[in-house]
Parts: sequence; C-alpha cells; structure tokens
Amino acid sequence: MTVADLNLQPPPDRLLLEVADYVMQAPEPSDLTYQTARLALLDALGCGVLALSFAECTKLLGPSVPGVSVTVGVHVPGTDYVLEPIKAAFDIGATIRWLDYNDTWLAAEWGHPSDNFGAILAVAEYVSRLRMTRGDAPLRVQHVLDAGIQAYEIQGVLALANSFNRVGLDHVLLVRVASTAVATRMLGGSQGQVVDAVSNAWLDGGSLRTYRHAPNTGSRKSWAAGDATSRAVRLALLTLLGEMGYPTALSAPRWGFHDTLFGGLPVVLARPLDSYVMDHILFKVSYPAEFHAQTAAEAAIRLHPLVRDRLEDIERIEIFTQESASRIISKVGPLYNPADRDHCLQYIVAVGLLLGMLTAESYEDAAAADPRLDWLRERMLVTEEPRYSAEYLDPDKRSIANAVQVWFRDGSHTERAEVEYPIGHRRRRSEAIPLLREKLEHNLLSRFPHEHANQILDLALDHDRLLSTPVPAFMELLSLPTSAA
Repeated sequence: MTVADLNLQPPPDRLLLEVADYVMQAPEPSDLTYQTARLALLDALGCGVLALSFAECTKLLGPSVPGVSVTVGVHVPGTDYVLEPIKAAFDIGATIRWLDYNDTWLAAEWGHPSDNFGAILAVAEYVSRLRMTRGDAPLRVQHVLDAGIQAYEIQGVLALANSFNRVGLDHVLLVRVASTAVATRMLGGSQGQVVDAVSNAWLDGGSLRTYRHAPNTGSRKSWAAGDATSRAVRLALLTLLGEMGYPTALSAPRWGFHDTLFGGLPVVLARPLDSYVMDHILFKVSYPAEFHAQTAAEAAIRLHPLVRDRLEDIERIEIFTQESASRIISKVGPLYNPADRDHCLQYIVAVGLLLGMLTAESYEDAAAADPRLDWLRERMLVTEEPRYSAEYLDPDKRSIANAVQVWFRDGSHTERAEVEYPIGHRRRRSEAIPLLREKLEHNLLSRFPHEHANQILDLALDHDRLLSTPVPAFMELLSLPTSAA
C-alpha cells in the first residue's frame, strides 16, 4: 500500500492571524495605559543600567566580533556601544533582565514583558536612523510605547491559559513571539509578513527551563531574554527580505508546535488583544528577586526587628506560599552562584530576616559567604497554602501571597507576617509610583554622573515631552561618551 502526505497548503493558523491583525490595527491606548507604559519603559531601562555594575553581565556586551563597527547603529543604554540591531537587541534585553528586577506577569505561564524592549528599542532606533538618511522624520518614544503595549499584550495574553513551563519550555518563547510580531510591523512589514515572521518564531520551538531550576540554575536565565529578542529581530529582518512563512506552524499534525512540543494541546488566546496586560502589569519595586518571592521578602523584612537579636534561639521558620513558588523556587542544598540564589525562596527569606534588606549585591558570593544564611535556611519549612494558590489564579485578585512565621526554642513565636499583594501590584500602584521614581534615580546614579542622571530623570518625569522625543535623541541621552564607558 502506498502512503503519501496530502500536500495541500491550508490557510494560516487562526492564532497567527489574530496576532498579525492586532499589531497592524491595535486599538488606541488610553492615557492611563500610556502612563503605565512610560513607567514600564523607564523602569526596564533603569534595571538595565544597574546591571552594568556587574562584570558577569558586561562581559557579554559589545560587538559580536571585536573591532566591527556600523554606520547605522543602535546605542546600548549606559554604554558607548553602537551596534547592529540584532546584537543591540541582545545587549539591551540581557541588561534589562540580568538582575531579575524588571516587571513581571504571572498567570498559567509567567514572564517579564519588558524583556521585549530589547527588540523594540533596537528596531526603533535602527528604523529611525534609516529614515533620517532619507530625510524623513525619526520615530518618537510614543512609537516605542505603542510597540511595548502590543508586545506586553501578546506575551501576557498567551500566558493566561497556556502553561509552557509544565511541559518544560521556558517563557522566553513568548518574548520571541511577541517581539517578532512588533518588530516586523515596525520594520514596515505587512499583515502577511507579520504572519510569516511569527510562524517562524513558533517553529524555533522553545528553550528548556533547565537553566532556571536545581541543580542547573545558572546565568543563562539572565541572558535568555536578550537571546529571544535578538532572534526576533533576526526573524523579522529575514521576513522583510522575502523569506517565506509556514501557515500551520502551530497546528500541523505530528510536526507542528502543538503536537511536537505542547502535548497535542492548542495554544490559545484567552481574551481579545487590547491593553489588558500593560494595564495590570506587576512592577518589581522593592526587591531584585524572582517575583513569586517578592511578598516573602517583604514579610521577612517585617520580622527582622523581632528576630535579629534572637537568631540563636530560632527553632524553625515556616514559609507559606503559592503552588508556583513551591514548584519553581523552593530549594535546599548548596547554592552555587547568584542566579541560584535569586531563585531560592529560602535564601531570599533568610537575607530578609537576617539583614532587614535585600539588594542585587545580596546574591553575590561575598554576601552568600555569611554562614548564618545557610544556618537559617536549614531551619525552614515551605508549605503550600491552598488559598494562596487559588487566589494567585483568580482573575479578580491575582495575588502573589506569602507568609513567614518564626518559632523559638522556648515555644514563643512571631506573628505570622502575611503579605498578599506586592507593592508593584495594581492594587498597590499608588504606593508604588513614588518608589519607582526613587528606584529609577538610584539606578541611573549607579552609572551616570549626577548632572547626566538628572537630565534623564527630568525627561522621564515629563510625560508629554518624553513621548514626543525622537528615538535617536532619547537613545543618545541614555548613552555614555566613549571616555566614560
């Protein structure tokens, strides 16, 4: 009997069409959405600037091949690098994500939508400089925010009902998909070209989450987003050269994404694409730590005054958390590097209890050498609290709750310090905004001279002026002269 495939090409998968239609004809954002997008962009850039204080990050930056220069290039904020857009997207994306301090989205899948700014800023400056060579006006920062709102929405809505982590795939897959869509549109692509480019993004599959989990947690988790954004720019540019797409990249029997990598389940959009994700984004305001541990850090720091003088009397420390945190960041045993530590719920709680603070430096080897941290970790018991898990997934709440309680040898104990919503949650947004400004100023001063940092901050706080600023001027302001880098 002869067996052969029927080679009739069907129409594109519905998901590809929905994403392409959205980026080509997205609804006009509200003023509040633009305000939130401005905060998101500036917070992401501040996180990227702060990351430049760490050599493990900066060693990855700069031209792919030493000595290569470009004539129409992209500035990497906080440095003197001017790079071609694919490598610039990697560098910007890697710095934004390096310290695990940028914003977060939590659902069936989690992730960090501001990762997409690596691709968006790289393409925005590249396109602007090409336009300027023709005598045309460059893009403005408002166009960056438009693309950011769209990328947030694509990544975040895909995360609502599709759990890639449960099949072992990393969430940066969604960064690649979202960035590919908006980058293709920004480069001048048509609706059909967006479909083609996004189909290729799905064909790339997904990187394994191995580098985020014991016993392999490592620094790749800090540059994985940069890798995803750079790949997105590459796929967009290939598509603009005329490279073909693959209409059933998701749904093709046996060979498509659904059957090959997603257990036969369809990838779905849980709600219409608008601005839901930007409007509800979670900012990391206080602590550079994996977001599921933000409220645990706050609870531990609240208890610090009650335990700092009784450390030797501690019998046990109980941590009550959501299912997601217990599954991905609860770990015992040695912690080998900063990436291992900032994804350890117990380590984060130990630092908060011991020191009453948590900074990016808390994860470095020098800080981790304090033997009291491991002593505290050995006395911890992590328990899933069913209510926290349920309200984590409740669309009307989306809490990220943790509680910490310390018990002493004499039978006494602290209060059960419970924090259900981190400061960056929408329910605490008014509390967060002034702290986001302080965070941005602190991060800028870690890299720029005071006068230069103030120039950036003055522009950042002037909403209308920022949105009307040409992208090349904005990127130049964020850069260092060669002698200062």
